[in-house]
Amino acid sequence: MSASPIAGMFDRISPKYDALNHLLSLNIDKVWRRKTAKSVAKSQPKTILDLATGTADLALALANQNPKAHIIGMDISEKMLEIGQKKVKKQDLGKQIELRLGDAAHLPFEDGSFDAVTVAFGVRNFEDLDKGLSEISRVLTPSGQAVILEFSMPERFPVKQLYRFYFKRLLPRIGKTVSKDSSAYAYLPASVERFPRPKAFLELLAQHGLIHGTVRPLTFGIATLYCAERQ
Repeated sequence: MSASPIAGMFDRISPKYDALNHLLSLNIDKVWRRKTAKSVAKSQPKTILDLATGTADLALALANQNPKAHIIGMDISEKMLEIGQKKVKKQDLGKQIELRLGDAAHLPFEDGSFDAVTVAFGVRNFEDLDKGLSEISRVLTPSGQAVILEFSMPERFPVKQLYRFYFKRLLPRIGKTVSKDSSAYAYLPASVERFPRPKAFLELLAQHGLIHGTVRPLTFGIATLYCAERQ
């Protein structure tokens, strides 16, 4: 897994990842994850797969909102998972949350294994987006829920202009200073700008059998919550 450039990048920044996430978002990322977990809980899933789980922040939020669900968190970065495992152990959730090393493009699960699949700030990092979405669709039960939280670019004045300045000029500098990695936080705004806009992403989900898609902008459109149902 560590042969992947993206896995290697996240391995490098893992010690500072959580602190930088909270700093750069002014802790709003915690609110976004809670909203995501609450959205998932509406369908009362018994099994949840959290892809790109990172340090398990969403997996932990999911456990809080879905106390009866079994949760598997999967990520390509071993170092991120090591930090996540410590957090799971600290909250005594080892029986509910299982963390595994794995790639979204090659999920080691049978068809229809999960009632819900979640991704928080990770789907834009899929090296093969079509393959990743196809795999999400495959492992979902019929009518299972795909719930995806992702960064997006605000479109309204003046938030659009202010956020673009922060995102492209200030955020990479702060990230580089704190993480000591010159590429990771330059990669972030570039990956967000490359990611499909909400309408186009819903169309892409539908192409992979994830239908009845909804879009929920969060915090002036800085992030977007996508929900869709397995056909």
